Amino acid sequence: MTFSVVILAAGMGSRLGRSLPKPLTELADGRTIMRQQMDNIRAAFGNVPVTIVVGYRAEAIVEAFPEATFVYNDEYDTTNTSQSLLRALRESANGGVLWMNGDVVFDPQVLLRSAHLIESDQSFVTVNTSSVSDEEVKYTVTPEGFIRELSKTVVGGLGEAVGINYISSTSKATLITQLGRVKNQDYFERGLELAIEQNNLLVEPVNISDLYAVEIDFAADLERANLFV
Repeated sequence: MTFSVVILAAGMGSRLGRSLPKPLTELADGRTIMRQQMDNIRAAFGNVPVTIVVGYRAEAIVEAFPEATFVYNDEYDTTNTSQSLLRALRESANGGVLWMNGDVVFDPQVLLRSAHLIESDQSFVTVNTSSVSDEEVKYTVTPEGFIRELSKTVVGGLGEAVGINYISSTSKATLITQLGRVKNQDYFERGLELAIEQNNLLVEPVNISDLYAVEIDFAADLERANLFV
């Protein structure tokens, strides 16, 4: 299966209080968050094409990762991840797209566990059922086990979305259309949720609760991630 990878890294990441883009934050093992992501991608999929969506201090990321291609979100300060993903999907080549937020430190096994779904071109969202925080994107499922709801406002969520996802080659155009309809400040999950509601998009939850995946928003998150790397 032909596919590509997108890393969303346009935001300012102001909550962490660093001058550089958050994906360039150094971890305890000396790598940056994004270098850990790139290493995981290469270990799982070899030389798959990687596109990074940049905005805030874009030149720093471009310089650090010359092996990638880049899409620019010049409205990074007034838009959210829905618009960064939309730009990347519009520029993507044929095939499905695996995408992730640029601030997630995660176990290399996450991608290996998901590889069979990419091979079969099945859309998925990675989830953690060990925690259901009000501040995180939560999900519910249909009787058949596919994602039904996906947002921060879900009531009775079964777990949290991790921020590593895949859209199939056959559903990519549908997601592009829905991302074009959402508000600038919406997260990309809103586009997925609309595609599920209105286009019967089938998205599988991939449970990675036994693996680590830490979204770095605050200093405490960084400390927790450093326990794993």
